[in-house]
Amino acid sequence: MGGDDVLSEVGQVCDAGPFVHPALFYRNTREYTAGTVPFLLDGIAAGEPVAVAVPPPRLALLRTALGPSGAGVRWIDMERAGRNPGRIIPDVLRAFADTHPDGRVRIVGEPVWPGRTALEYPACAQHEALINLAFAGRPVTILCPYDAALLEASVLAEARATHPAVVDGGREERSARYAPRRVVAAHNRLPERPSGVLAFGFTEPELADARHIATAEARRLGLDGERLAEFSLAAGELITNSVLHGGGSGVVSVWSEGGPDGQVVCEVRDRGHLADPLAGRRPASRDLPHGRGLLMVNRLADLVRQRTGGDGTTIRFYMRR
Repeated sequence: MGGDDVLSEVGQVCDAGPFVHPALFYRNTREYTAGTVPFLLDGIAAGEPVAVAVPPPRLALLRTALGPSGAGVRWIDMERAGRNPGRIIPDVLRAFADTHPDGRVRIVGEPVWPGRTALEYPACAQHEALINLAFAGRPVTILCPYDAALLEASVLAEARATHPAVVDGGREERSARYAPRRVVAAHNRLPERPSGVLAFGFTEPELADARHIATAEARRLGLDGERLAEFSLAAGELITNSVLHGGGSGVVSVWSEGGPDGQVVCEVRDRGHLADPLAGRRPASRDLPHGRGLLMVNRLADLVRQRTGGDGTTIRFYMRR
């Protein structure tokens, strides 16, 4: 499947069939609870499995609002579980929905909040677009709250593009701007790579050298202990993928961003094309042996960004010190 075919597949999903994916625009606590609590109570009353994956302040708010009625709800700290938006579909949404294969599942998921950085946001927007593909045809309802008082107008506009319906001011309407294909394409890019960073070209004989050099540079830039081990594992997965699926060669680069308290960044470029828009976002399966390396990278890293096209693929991951 080529890049245009992938984006067409995303764009065709919409809300046909049993999957429901509205955005909820709220401007204060009253609007937040008015939009989420009845939604959750209706699911509980209907006997549906219910999960809430939102940032901690909202998590506490909804726990209090539901009281004893929320005893059976699955509560998830989205700031921790969804720190990297690339792991939300496999490790939050699918992890819950797949344990309840019979009947409808109901989830409140808030992957975009005012504390998200400009670096993180493109991955969040792509995540919201790809939910429509990941759950197409499944009896799942995912309600996604957006803070319309604090988030930028461009973020709210893209929420209308990634959700087939929007609830605003207590009214739900179909989104005339629904265009997940456009959102996936718009964020299929990366910030400029700094000049003067370590860059090492490799082919299959240099696999071990590439991983060793990248890990040594990450250590020099301040990673150690478990973080360094995770960096080495993630870098090794991407380097190996380049040889196996990216034309047999690639270039690995490592640098730091944000000063002493910032992040160490690893980027791997190759000539391959990442045709599957959900690569690295599906739970591991015996029926789908490919994509596990990128899934592991998503689970290890604090953020993963990527760009793919006819000229090759670049995957960049970030590790906080």
